[in-house]
Amino acid sequence: MDEGALYELAESIRAQGIMQPILVRRLSQGAHAGKYEIIAGERRSRAAKLAGLERVPVLVRDVPNEAAAAMALIENIQREDLNPLEEAQGLQRLIREFGLTHEQAAQAVGRSRSAASNLLRLLNLADPVQSMLMAGDLEMGHARALLSLDRAAQITAANQVAAKSLSVRETESLVKKLGAEFQLVTQKPKKEKSRDLRRIEEELSDLLTAEVEVRIKKRVKRNGRVEEMGDISIQFGSLDELNGLIERLRGAE
Repeated sequence: MDEGALYELAESIRAQGIMQPILVRRLSQGAHAGKYEIIAGERRSRAAKLAGLERVPVLVRDVPNEAAAAMALIENIQREDLNPLEEAQGLQRLIREFGLTHEQAAQAVGRSRSAASNLLRLLNLADPVQSMLMAGDLEMGHARALLSLDRAAQITAANQVAAKSLSVRETESLVKKLGAEFQLVTQKPKKEKSRDLRRIEEELSDLLTAEVEVRIKKRVKRNGRVEEMGDISIQFGSLDELNGLIERLRGAE
């Protein structure tokens, strides 16, 4: 937790009190049986202690372990001081650990599906670039511009962005300039896909927690019917991600 933000929250609580009760549950098993565990409101609880409050308003709920963990994670993702990469990592946990679809994860944290997808794409950045984003050396706009480059080029460009304090627009220009040397091969403009094809892509993306593209290469006529033929592209950012994809495909058998 950011100490500065925590002290600011403490000052607000000292002046106005806690506006939203802290969500807790009573533990029934283990060494802490009979005690209460905070599900949502850890920051408010700590800030209240800093503000000198001896009592705080709470709501007691009977919540299973998995649901409690998901609720705590969702509240953490919704923090205002969260870095975009931390938010992306939280969304990925909701999808992988709790079985939420991209749509459900986005709704849980109050994001649109497209905004959640843009955040999740940040996890495809090269590790050094992710570290720069986490440290605040790059902003979300810089990171999104760098995603169109391969990983080696991302690192080269990110170092230039940080060293020269480039704006997002300047970063986009740099990415175009590096294109001749590093940038991934661009594809021809794609024809508008049918609603059914987009739905299939979304369902596959949700199942695999990876970006999936279905491409129709040609149409042939068989027995009086037009059949579409093509291929499926699944994106991954590392060998670990690829191994995870393979495991999820095996699990879907």
